[in-house]
Amino acid sequence: MTDPRRHTLLEDAQGIAFGIVMAALGIHILTHMGFATGQTTGLAVLLAYTGNLPFSQVYFTLNLPFLALGWWHFGRRFALRTLISTAALSVLTDILPRWMVLGPMEPAFAALLFGILFGIAALAVVRHGGSFGGFSIPALILQDRFAIPAGYSQLAVDIVLFSAAALILPPATLLWSFLGAATYSLFLAINHRRDRYIAA
Repeated sequence: MTDPRRHTLLEDAQGIAFGIVMAALGIHILTHMGFATGQTTGLAVLLAYTGNLPFSQVYFTLNLPFLALGWWHFGRRFALRTLISTAALSVLTDILPRWMVLGPMEPAFAALLFGILFGIAALAVVRHGGSFGGFSIPALILQDRFAIPAGYSQLAVDIVLFSAAALILPPATLLWSFLGAATYSLFLAINHRRDRYIAA
């Protein structure tokens, strides 16, 4: 009989795979609309926009130093699952535009859809022992070591990134970008509660 408090390897695999696909779809919408966002994804998007670089390569490269931090603080299991998640997401975001061509989209709907998809994706991956890495790892370490809420650290990063985005994006695009990021953050705030979801 399986322990209902623990996921099986198959459950973890399908949960992480689902999260990767949802995140890739969200990023496809984000870059198609020319939006920005927060955290490591947002930094990768801004660097890709300004340097005319492939998002997938920038995103994966940015995540490498954080993977070392994750291994050191959270262990091998977390780091390996995060590596798999970020590597697979990088590959899928690179090939998804060839498989799915997006047309005109209402900006408000695109922003909300990105936020929901990326929120679902992050939740799925975290619930199955991984993450999409990036700034969330040092934020969690600061929370564990110095009792600084991770949300505050991540908010500080987002403020810096959106300030930078304001220098390169039109005001309307920046506004829709903020809506998408806020939707993502609100989704996680409401749904990511360990007191309600106890399986590991």
